Amino acid sequence: MPACPDTRTNQRPDPDALLARVQKEEMQKHRGKLKIFLGYIAGVGKTYEMLKAAHLKKDEGIDVRIGYVEPHGRRETEVLMEGLPVIPVRTIEYHGVKLPEMDLDAILSARPQLVLVDELAHTNVPGSRHPKRYQDVEELLADGIDVYSTLNVQHIESLNDVVARITGVIMQEKIPDRVIDEAAEIEVVDLAPPELLQRLREGKVYIPDMAARAIEQFFNEGNLYALRELALRRAAERVDTQMIEYMRTRSIPGPWPVGEYLLVCIGPGPLAERLIRTARRQADRINARWCAVYVETPAHHRLSQKSKEQVDRSLQLAEKLGATTVSLFGLNVANTALEYARQHNVTRIIIGKTLRPRWQEFVFGSVVDQLIHNSGPIDVYVISSGKDLPEKPADLEPLLPATPPRDYVDSLTLIIAVTIIGWLFHPLISPVNQLMFYLLAVVVIAFKRGFKPAIFTAVIGVIAFDFFFVPPYLTFRISDTQYLVTFAGMIIVGTVISMLVARARRHADAAQTREKETGTLYALSQDLASAVDAATIMNAVGQHIREIFQWESAFFLPENNHLVVHAQSPGLVLDADDIAVATWAFAHGATAGYDTDTLHGSKLRYIPLQSSRGVIGILGVQPVEPNGVITYEQSRILTAFANQAALALERVNPARPEEPHAP
Repeated sequence: MPACPDTRTNQRPDPDALLARVQKEEMQKHRGKLKIFLGYIAGVGKTYEMLKAAHLKKDEGIDVRIGYVEPHGRRETEVLMEGLPVIPVRTIEYHGVKLPEMDLDAILSARPQLVLVDELAHTNVPGSRHPKRYQDVEELLADGIDVYSTLNVQHIESLNDVVARITGVIMQEKIPDRVIDEAAEIEVVDLAPPELLQRLREGKVYIPDMAARAIEQFFNEGNLYALRELALRRAAERVDTQMIEYMRTRSIPGPWPVGEYLLVCIGPGPLAERLIRTARRQADRINARWCAVYVETPAHHRLSQKSKEQVDRSLQLAEKLGATTVSLFGLNVANTALEYARQHNVTRIIIGKTLRPRWQEFVFGSVVDQLIHNSGPIDVYVISSGKDLPEKPADLEPLLPATPPRDYVDSLTLIIAVTIIGWLFHPLISPVNQLMFYLLAVVVIAFKRGFKPAIFTAVIGVIAFDFFFVPPYLTFRISDTQYLVTFAGMIIVGTVISMLVARARRHADAAQTREKETGTLYALSQDLASAVDAATIMNAVGQHIREIFQWESAFFLPENNHLVVHAQSPGLVLDADDIAVATWAFAHGATAGYDTDTLHGSKLRYIPLQSSRGVIGILGVQPVEPNGVITYEQSRILTAFANQAALALERVNPARPEEPHAP
């Protein structure tokens, strides 16, 4: 008789899921819990329900205080606020107007068990510690304080484009999806749209004279139903995630998702942000990991500053939405993305399809077609750009006139020189051989000046050859029609040669740039390997930063429970505020300051020196960028410098650093 199969092995809990759950519980043991009262629009009663829940907690003996609540003049809300201690707000003056803001430091000093913070997506007044209120809440949670807060679904980052298509309004106040994902509890505050519209007409939501305009522009019944469905669906996704985690840790049988991994391939165009939000929503639906990949081709260095900033913003958005961001270098976007996808077991690729004529896809190639043709078992999802995006594709840029007129002057000068030489030796050289000199000029210009001036050279060369060397001479008339074929062939050959030479030049420039970055990191590693003390290490890093970026830098290391400045550049002036920001970055292990989400008004960017035993110091750099933006490439190099410096400092000083106190 065959043995009965042992089904107990199928009922054992997933060890990886158990380990992940234990690690998560250990991390959250000393962290506060966030409860979000989620609604679909203003006026559904989120603040009212939050205050009711707070009174229940107070009756249980919990120390509950109001950090910031906005009653909007609603009497019923003001009544519920009575009986709950209020931590006074602070006033910040901005452009001559005094504006109230939540006092984060006062709450941290009072250390209540539970604090109420209304309007989670609120943008703080410039001059605050954090630009967004959700970042204030995250600091409260990290300090072990529980938080109740309110949020409308239209402020969730991944739903921003969906809300814009529904309502026609682009929300400026947004929060990353990870805030929702990390919340301990979400309570949906629901109200039927007809009842909400009635409250609006009665003046219970906005001031009465604003009600009619609000109904007409935003609060129409169709918008409300759509936003209500979004809120319910987002809450359902959160509940579904919690259910799956529960089933996995207890080995409850069910239909399990199979390790899906999404890759979204982004470019420098405005479609990138929509692709990222779409990828986030798909990843949520199938409970999958996802990553955002930008393939940096040799043409990347020819992009405009605006396009490069768009790439940086897209990668930062992907990080905020919880993706792994990767910047790859490759000569072909499709092949590079597919190679990365196969190496990392990606199951789905999301890419955008721009609206452009077929002839451009035939000439320049289509990344989408290459991906679909070579993807094999990997699914490819193509997202249309839609009518809300500009229809002019980036691929048309090579056909537009070049900005420096000197390139065309040089092209014209070379054509004149070739024509003069050809005219002098005209009796000795056949017209076919003279044509070769013009092709040589095209190659020279393509190599020296690029693609567009080379095309210009080819066209002007044909005109000059026709005028001076094709009978009848000194006219544009052609006696032998076979010369038309010669002219067409010269333009085609000149164009092909220009494209090949210009592409080879771009590849060489890109390889040189990559080689420079690699050489810089190698030189730094050599200097750090031979360093025997911390001072030598910090001076070497500062010198390399000055050579590459022409930026000033300083190191902040802990001494006697305080951060002390070390290896400061001669031209860098620091004050107590700089020490305070560095101390915050050290305590939280997060990058802060210049062009970040935390204390972005600082003149320095503060990068933690992460080692195997934690943060051992701070690297501060003072950029001189006029637009106030540190590019993704610069951030990548700075992070590499900080990591190498941390390893070297840990090698020469293996003792665990002291925890600095706030000044």
